[in-house]
Amino acid sequence: MELGALSLDSLGWSSYFADAFSAYQGEYIPARVASENRGFYLLYTESGGIQGEITGRLRHEAEGRGDLPAVGDWVVVEARFSEGKGLIHAILPRQSKFSRKAAGFTSEEQIVAANINTVFLVTALNRDFNVGRMERYLIMAWESGANPVIVLNKADLCPDISVYLEQLEDIALGVPTIATSCVLGDGLDRLWPYLGKGVTVALLGSSGVGKSSLVNCLLGKDVLLTQAVRSGDDRGRHTTTTRDLILLPAGGMVIDTPGMREMQLWGGEEELDDAFRDIESLAQDCRFSDCRHAGEPGCAVARAIEGGYLDARRLESYRKLQRELAYLAARQDQKAAAIEKSRWKSLSKATRNLYKR
Repeated sequence: MELGALSLDSLGWSSYFADAFSAYQGEYIPARVASENRGFYLLYTESGGIQGEITGRLRHEAEGRGDLPAVGDWVVVEARFSEGKGLIHAILPRQSKFSRKAAGFTSEEQIVAANINTVFLVTALNRDFNVGRMERYLIMAWESGANPVIVLNKADLCPDISVYLEQLEDIALGVPTIATSCVLGDGLDRLWPYLGKGVTVALLGSSGVGKSSLVNCLLGKDVLLTQAVRSGDDRGRHTTTTRDLILLPAGGMVIDTPGMREMQLWGGEEELDDAFRDIESLAQDCRFSDCRHAGEPGCAVARAIEGGYLDARRLESYRKLQRELAYLAARQDQKAAAIEKSRWKSLSKATRNLYKR
């Protein structure tokens, strides 16, 4: 299907975005961000694809990466179709967003994908499989507002899938889990119900789990570059280096993302509690309401570990993620205070200059 033949509905447009865009009717058009590269954006519109860049005002008013367009965003564009270009004036409110803390020592939000309906959390059935990492992915998926689906890829390399399914039982209650193999074509039919017309799915996972291979299978042809994992440690190179919104022949869309070495949380306590409902439920029976589950008498969580009902690894993972969120909250508070201080300094300077006139 040619891009020019697509309707806005096919790109995921809805009454939610139409209502938000009503204030811009007239000289502007809506467009969806398909990719970003060094400040330039590929935008999908009803009339085809154009190259976009943001206005100076939008860049100036942005307080961080989260205020700039991300792949999957709907944006307000002043289009110049004769030149194949457009200016992005605003970002429409997001229905959902998958965010992480930006890599490094900053406390900035990095939006991996916006306005997604479902997140395919992809892991391979080899040494890449890591329960702790999947716990982290699930927390971030629930925080995003999208629905998580666990995809156990490379099933052809696994003699007994039940071993992995058992490890997911406690951490992914109620989350659909699908085993797939691009080599054999197994399980792919179970992915299609999540990829209807106008629906957007983001694929997330570490390098070498086969995200690009999955996209190629869904496309029915090899479009994305793939590489074999190293035989020594089952690790893959970062074949995908950018985020791209890809249109599928059946009408859905997928956002393929680079394998992420660092996936730090960007969320809150509520999502953490949801992901560890088993521990939260046990904690209700602790003798002390502020029990830290670290040797206090009458600790129901400790009893569950001793009785074999709860894996000690899961409690340690819970504590680690609690510490990470507490650290992030503290850094965000510091950043907010610095921004507020800067604003007051600017306001005071402007006031002094006004009275000097």
